[in-house]
Amino acid sequence: MGKKTYSFMMTRIFGFVVATAGVLAISTGVARADSDYPTGPVRIIVPFSAGGSTDQIARSLADGLGKLWKKPVVIENREGANGTIGARVVSEAKADGYTLLFGTQTTLTVMPYILPSIPYDADKDFSPITELVNAAQLLSVPKASKFNSLKDLIDYAKAHPGELNYGGGYGATTDMAMRLLMSKAGVDLQGIPYKGSALAMNDLLGGRLDTMFDVVTTSLPHVQSGGLRALAVTSESRFEPLPDVPTVAEQGYPGFKTNVWFGLFAPAGTPADIIQKISDDSRSVLNEPERKKNLTSSGFRIVASEPAAFTKLVEEENKTWSGLVKAYNMKMQ
Repeated sequence: MGKKTYSFMMTRIFGFVVATAGVLAISTGVARADSDYPTGPVRIIVPFSAGGSTDQIARSLADGLGKLWKKPVVIENREGANGTIGARVVSEAKADGYTLLFGTQTTLTVMPYILPSIPYDADKDFSPITELVNAAQLLSVPKASKFNSLKDLIDYAKAHPGELNYGGGYGATTDMAMRLLMSKAGVDLQGIPYKGSALAMNDLLGGRLDTMFDVVTTSLPHVQSGGLRALAVTSESRFEPLPDVPTVAEQGYPGFKTNVWFGLFAPAGTPADIIQKISDDSRSVLNEPERKKNLTSSGFRIVASEPAAFTKLVEEENKTWSGLVKAYNMKMQ
């Protein structure tokens, strides 16, 4: 073997060894960095005001994750524009797992179709991590209402188009659930927009509204006290605290299901192993006995899904709500 050939071969071998060592060092470094996540504070953006049910769930999760990770997990409320202001903050954040979005279907699967100038692409700018919890909605009427069943309500609405009203924020879960029912039943009720469901609930209790969908966590106390009469629940199965209230599906609308869900999202491009770790750790936190008891006693159902399952849910919700928005020609400026 000549000196030139030997020198060439040794150069190639040395180069291969160096390159391989570099790749191994990089991959090992990434694995070590990800396994150590988080190494600093994590912030969860809640795109709604402090004090509501969304904020309360987020703070419970942040408390548990902070204790588990031994790092601060900070809730940052960025309310406004139906949650789109907070969502934009996360869409523009670094994809490293240190800025997360506490999202709902309103922000991620309804508003993108209602707001033509929404400041993010809900399909491309976020990576779903986990559906944390969900809750069914109750369709209720005031205690003095003449309607004792969903059939009573629908029959009257068919005979008197546009006469009955319902409350809910435009594009909110309360509003979208009613539009879904109207589309399936072929009826028309007049929507009365409210800035918040609490205001609408006050008018329902006072008899100034004919009916309304609202999350069970809010409606249940009023049904139990006799202030409201529940006609139907939106979940697939009956709501355990109200076993005599049938589902919408049971009452002639098979396949009807709509839950209010709360989930975590990361900026698109966040490493898959970090997303998986957040999902796994969120599941552990939510299933802690005391935390689980507090959430379920309030009417929430613990889900803590895998990222793939949550991604599938978001895709299904997009199909449902985009079609409904189009059917009702819903637009906001």
